[in-house]
Amino acid sequence: MNEEFMSALNAIEKEKGISKEILFEAIEAALVSAYRRNFSTAANVRVVLDREKGSIKVFRRLTVVEEVTQPQMEISLAEAKKIDPAYEINDVVEKEVTPKNFGRIAAQTAKQVVIQRIREAEREMVFDEFSDREEDIITGIVQRIDQKNIIVDLGKTEAVLLPAEQMPGDDYRQGARIKAYITEVRKTTKGPQIFISRTHPGLLKRLFELEVPEIYDGTVEIKSVAREAGSRSKLAVHSNNKDVDPVGACVGPKGSRVQAIVNELRGEKIDIVKWDEDPEDYVANSLSPAKVVSVSLQTDQKIASVVVPDYQLSLAIGKEGQNVRLAAKLTGWKIDITSESQSPEAKMPKENPLPDDSSETVEESETAEINVSEAGADTAMEADNVENP
Repeated sequence: MNEEFMSALNAIEKEKGISKEILFEAIEAALVSAYRRNFSTAANVRVVLDREKGSIKVFRRLTVVEEVTQPQMEISLAEAKKIDPAYEINDVVEKEVTPKNFGRIAAQTAKQVVIQRIREAEREMVFDEFSDREEDIITGIVQRIDQKNIIVDLGKTEAVLLPAEQMPGDDYRQGARIKAYITEVRKTTKGPQIFISRTHPGLLKRLFELEVPEIYDGTVEIKSVAREAGSRSKLAVHSNNKDVDPVGACVGPKGSRVQAIVNELRGEKIDIVKWDEDPEDYVANSLSPAKVVSVSLQTDQKIASVVVPDYQLSLAIGKEGQNVRLAAKLTGWKIDITSESQSPEAKMPKENPLPDDSSETVEESETAEINVSEAGADTAMEADNVENP
């Protein structure tokens, strides 16, 4: 343990941010184990590492007792008083037992401890850095594919993109650069394990925060996100400034902002709708691009019954029900859609008012009744003539 080693510890403290005192304590603890292992002893020892010179001393710790039963652990009161008359029962006496060849063992042990501590400190720093970035977006480079898992290089460490978090249509060739959302950071014995996602709704939200300054500064707020990754997404936005159009801000000049996000998500379609505190208006907006005639709510069951024009029905429902399904996720309401012709109002029977010439109709019916009566009388007279010739 020379001056060169001490200088190395100083450099490690500056570069790695590891306290030199922590290293000293770790080395001392490791040297205790090394002493017991190399000198086949179960004695209670203490190792002292000089913080300035790097010199090492080993002391055996013996408990003062009346009668010794464990020589490696105990010392008699009489022997202790020969060392120092002040010793009493249960005091601890320390005797230096530093071996002559302990320097070589100490150097090897210290080197191993320092390397281990550096690894642990680096893992701890990586964990602290990325645990603070949970639910944030990160850029990495595809390194390899391991049993369908994509291993992404983040610079200081690696992240895992599980099959369920991979977007259909993504290019995961080695060296490809991708943006992903950090879902979880776990601390393991082998270091921090970072899980990322390309399908999480949070990725869409973070991409808009990066692309739209009004969202980043809080002028426009993302209220809700519903996503079916790789296919279609819906985003509900609200402006905290009445002079700023939230939908227009997200779309950008000539659609440039939203198009940049669509390109990043490999052509995923994005509907940006205006959030409204009135549930009826919010549900109507969520079914965009379809137009809505009316919305009625059953608040106790949180069901919204929506009527749309006949020609808009398929658009409101969407391919395989996708549009209405995303609208339901976005708003939190169960949405039932019917066309105007099939709505309850359209099926109600309509009253038939009397025509304007109702008086004439009544007169004609009276005349008809008279004619029928006269015809009946004539028939009766003819019957009498037949019976009485």
